[in-house]
Amino acid sequence: MSKQMRVAIVDDEQDMRQSISQWMALSGFDTETYADGQAALAAIGADFPGVVITDIRMPGMDGMALLKHLVALDSTIPVIMITGHGDVPIAVEAMRLGAFDFLEKPFDPEKMMALAERAAKTRKQVLENRALRQELSDGGSIMQRLVGASDVMQRLREDILDIGQADGHVLIDGETGTGKTLVAHALHAVGPRAGRKLVSINCAACPDPEFMTRLFGPVDDLGSKPLAEEARGGTLVLESVEALAPDSQARLLAFLNDLGTPPETRVIGICNTHAAGQTIEDVLRPDLYYRLAAHKLVLPPLRMRGEDILALFDTYLTRFAEDYGCAAPSVTMPEAAQLLQAPWPGNVRQLVNIAERTVLHSRREDGALMSLIMADNEASSEVMTTEGKPLKEHVEAFERMLIDNTMRRHKGSITAVMEELRLPRRTLNEKMAKYGLVRSDYV
Repeated sequence: MSKQMRVAIVDDEQDMRQSISQWMALSGFDTETYADGQAALAAIGADFPGVVITDIRMPGMDGMALLKHLVALDSTIPVIMITGHGDVPIAVEAMRLGAFDFLEKPFDPEKMMALAERAAKTRKQVLENRALRQELSDGGSIMQRLVGASDVMQRLREDILDIGQADGHVLIDGETGTGKTLVAHALHAVGPRAGRKLVSINCAACPDPEFMTRLFGPVDDLGSKPLAEEARGGTLVLESVEALAPDSQARLLAFLNDLGTPPETRVIGICNTHAAGQTIEDVLRPDLYYRLAAHKLVLPPLRMRGEDILALFDTYLTRFAEDYGCAAPSVTMPEAAQLLQAPWPGNVRQLVNIAERTVLHSRREDGALMSLIMADNEASSEVMTTEGKPLKEHVEAFERMLIDNTMRRHKGSITAVMEELRLPRRTLNEKMAKYGLVRSDYV
């Protein structure tokens, strides 16, 4: 797991609590233990970022009572129940009430860790979706999340708002690293299905027969549903839809036809790669393509987004500097020009990686950015773009980034920005108006 997820372990037996805690810590979890359900409930909130593992039989508030309270608090918190011999009927009832799964004593620690990791991934996705829905609940939030003032990004935000309100299925295409998954989540978050479930599956992550089983069933895990059923009424996101074999494409087409008009469940297909010279139309059967592409979005590559590149890079420099507890390195004019002219084959994902490495390198030495950009493009067998940009564009993009960065650092203090950049108030005001920078955004 990229970030530690928490696991709350609830058991009245101290030895069992410690053993489970040690096993979970080995899997990378941040563990916390409680001797009874009441103590656990006092520490767990509705946005608890983790998993609860609880024994069923405990004095005072037992596991079933704790489960009922947690379900009432936040029904998406994964709760794994530990049962003794003969308690399986109780465990089945717990599943009906909303438990994630159960383990019967004596249990295999490896099985527990695998189950907890699966539950943690589910919880992580729920919290990400919840946060995204909060951020994208209105147009202004979309502007903040989908960074960029370029014409192509403004059109993309408008398209998301329009298509998000529509009923038809969506096909999202674009180069790797352009933010297709984020856009799929945004479409769900700004539409009428925002309060319902979003379920995502990667079509290339498992063999076709296994994929079809996970999507349509039957599912062997007790209490689990096929993903198509789990997403009913909400949104089903199919990543790497182009990876589906012809038989699976036919099954998917039949599923889409059965959803009706307007569809009960919205399906968003994401195309992550196709061979050079091919399009998504070439790799999907025509009837599936036209059914899925009721609405189509092709995301712009980073190299076509102009000064957005500097705005994004500055945003991630600041974010990683905060994460690593150091000052954000400044970007020189030659480095800004290099950023603007790089081919960015990995798009935003590549930019984020370089921003993080720049911050890490800056703690030891200066001037690392230029070499990082060159090394990254040499490793990807790409060359710097030769078409170039007018000098005026470079200067304006750099100037906007510099003012934006200084305003952010001084939290909107016009006086401090004037002093640092040695600009008279009138000139600063004119430049902020020119670049669409508003003081209230920094206060």
